[in-house]
Amino acid sequence: MHKRVMDSGAAGTSPDTSAEDLMLAVEQLVRHVRRSATAGGLSTAASSALGRLGREGPQRLTELARAENATQPNMTQLVTRMERGGLVRRVADRTDGRGVLVEVTELGEEVFRERRAERAEALGQLVGELSEPERQAVRVALPALARAIQDRQQRS
Repeated sequence: MHKRVMDSGAAGTSPDTSAEDLMLAVEQLVRHVRRSATAGGLSTAASSALGRLGREGPQRLTELARAENATQPNMTQLVTRMERGGLVRRVADRTDGRGVLVEVTELGEEVFRERRAERAEALGQLVGELSEPERQAVRVALPALARAIQDRQQRS
């Protein structure tokens, strides 16, 4: 795929670039950027859950498990490990006295910010290695894909 992208000029893709080729590129990009985030020594699952809580705020365990596509027992174990590490805490749900929410601690927020900065740096370095037309294509394509995802989520 790399050769085809490089040969395609400013357009960023050639006519024969398939959705599968694009998916392979996205998977490589995501793996590279995820591997670059080392702060806190978190697993992929812990990093994802911490990121969700950092972006979206406190959530019930059941909501977090559903959003992270995990079983409730697995999410409970993950949250317990993160709690022991000081990254999250369980607090009473102010709107429902019986409910418990998981929220990010100050340390968890710091780790979340550090990991986000590491990922941004890794992506920035990759983009910096591209030609100017390729950099421009990335600056247009990635936000456009993010908007398409947001639009789809709002419709469902």
